[in-house]
Amino acid sequence: MHLPEPIPPVVHDETFAGVNYHIRGELVPELQIDIDQQAVMFEHHVLLWKETQLNIELKKLPGAIKRKIAGLEFFVTRTSGSGRIAFSRDSPGQCVPLHLKQGEGLDVREHQFIAATDNLDYSFERIKGVQNMLLGGSGFFMDKFRATDGDALVWLHGHGNVFLVQLMEGEQIDVEAGAWLYKDPTVQLEAVTMGLKTGIFGGGGKLTWNRFTGPGRLALQTLFIAPLEGLDSTASTAATGGVAGALISGLVRG
Repeated sequence: MHLPEPIPPVVHDETFAGVNYHIRGELVPELQIDIDQQAVMFEHHVLLWKETQLNIELKKLPGAIKRKIAGLEFFVTRTSGSGRIAFSRDSPGQCVPLHLKQGEGLDVREHQFIAATDNLDYSFERIKGVQNMLLGGSGFFMDKFRATDGDALVWLHGHGNVFLVQLMEGEQIDVEAGAWLYKDPTVQLEAVTMGLKTGIFGGGGKLTWNRFTGPGRLALQTLFIAPLEGLDSTASTAATGGVAGALISGLVRG
């Protein structure tokens, strides 16, 4: 298997799918997009600044009730008009641009999407398995982006540094459940649990990780920040990203 290699945290000035964008800064990077013909959608709290002539409107996502139960956003915001806009997330890391050709897709760990072109099909998928629901911390849902209407762009925030590994057919890698960022749809994900024992009279425990099977790309992040920020440590540890976490998160947020 090829070892994971770092994605260089360099400044980008690129054009793809009719969109000009720039990534500035290294510690907490800023994503800057020139909006012209193609609108972009984003979560409202990642907006850093915009030019005054550029307008913002709401966009409802499909499956609103299921998303609300899961603690996910069921509205996103999107641009209207033209102008320049910038985004950032409140943690050190990397802004990773993903260029999708028409027909290509991307599976993303929840709460790590910054922005995307508005021509994408944006949905979600439940990650099955009790380990992922309660112990894995990999999120109960996974964002799914599909370029169904021409070429498209997705920008992600990876906590810490981001590494990329290319898995060949049948190749596997075990990853700490909070450490993956995105994968190709062809890469399969399953939870693996190993029992731990401290001795003949000692108690046991469990270690859970995610096993990914190729072919396809898998991105890893070196810093994991739980989506249940603001909860007490017991609840956060027991249910990070899971059913209980989603319900508790929804109650806390109101």
